[in-house]
Amino acid sequence: MPLLHTSSMADIAAAEWDALLPDDQPFLRHAFLLSLEESGSVRPETGWQPDHLLWREQGTLHAALPGYRKRHSQGEYVFDHAWADACQRAGIPYYPKWLGAIPFSPVTGARLLGEAHAVNAILRHLPDELHQHGLSGAHINFTTPQADAALTQQPDWLLRLGLQYHWHNPGYRDFQDFLDTLMSRKRKQLRKEREQVAASGFDFTWYRGDALREDQWDFIYTCYANTYAVRGQYPYLTRPFFSLLAARMPEAIRVTIATLHGQPAAMAFCLTDGTTLYGRYWGCLAEFDRLHFETCFYQGMDYAIAAGLKRFDAGAQGEHKLVRGFVPQITHSWHYLCHDGLRDAVADFLVQERAGVRAWEQEAHDALPYRRGP
Repeated sequence: MPLLHTSSMADIAAAEWDALLPDDQPFLRHAFLLSLEESGSVRPETGWQPDHLLWREQGTLHAALPGYRKRHSQGEYVFDHAWADACQRAGIPYYPKWLGAIPFSPVTGARLLGEAHAVNAILRHLPDELHQHGLSGAHINFTTPQADAALTQQPDWLLRLGLQYHWHNPGYRDFQDFLDTLMSRKRKQLRKEREQVAASGFDFTWYRGDALREDQWDFIYTCYANTYAVRGQYPYLTRPFFSLLAARMPEAIRVTIATLHGQPAAMAFCLTDGTTLYGRYWGCLAEFDRLHFETCFYQGMDYAIAAGLKRFDAGAQGEHKLVRGFVPQITHSWHYLCHDGLRDAVADFLVQERAGVRAWEQEAHDALPYRRGP
């Protein structure tokens, strides 16, 4: 059978993998996924066992699905904990499951990589693979319309909707140009937030990945890890991940570091593909009023305007983004559940949930701060 599994990106040539990618989004690149594995951020001991699906014909790679066998539902950002809890009460095993996703990255992008006929072949074989390996189901998160079209044609896959908030840049000249599109009260609020941080003495500097020293990466990681420590959690990523990524794809990395009286105090770590800025991680050494909004949102908006980027994806969730001009964006995920009873129950739930998500999307649009009418 041409369908193969591999537990390591190192088993696949980078050029072969990257040739399947439809765009320049950094999260899908061989270097990104390999860095997750080689840094120990993704490994079986943390509940993330790499299990990438490959379709080869006469030795040539025609399609692939990046994937993982999971023994929990952490780090996915499509929340199925309630499904797992219901299975536990009913005596139905929910873990392990197979997940097609980019670990710890709630970013919409290609998941079904390669030629359509080979991708469809993988999807046809996947249910048998799940049963053969004792997996409860398959989940493919944050899909594009191309993947949606392919999965719609496969039997028993269930569509789930989510909601994120993205900021769009139609060609603003500067941040004031953006502010001029807002209602007066909202415009004053944003300006006041920025002025408050500036008056506290903070300065911000942006760096590309190859402009950062190892001691600066130490600081970046300390800030990143602190966002988990304050909640009593362990960080998903290890310190070596950042150095590996900086060595392999520095051109995709953008970091802003906030200094107070010349001393680093906070940071935001982003990736870019030339059209979009992806805000991924932030952290600070001490709490300062409004510093989070400036570092995570306004600095990214400033950077996107200056760099001519069209979109700023600042991460999952966050209704507080609405007042700052981030527009609601529907996200898609797909779920195949092997247990008939579970699949029927989840299908009924998703009908109601999809209606709720669409209703909230409309309410969120109505809550945007942009001026209306002439």
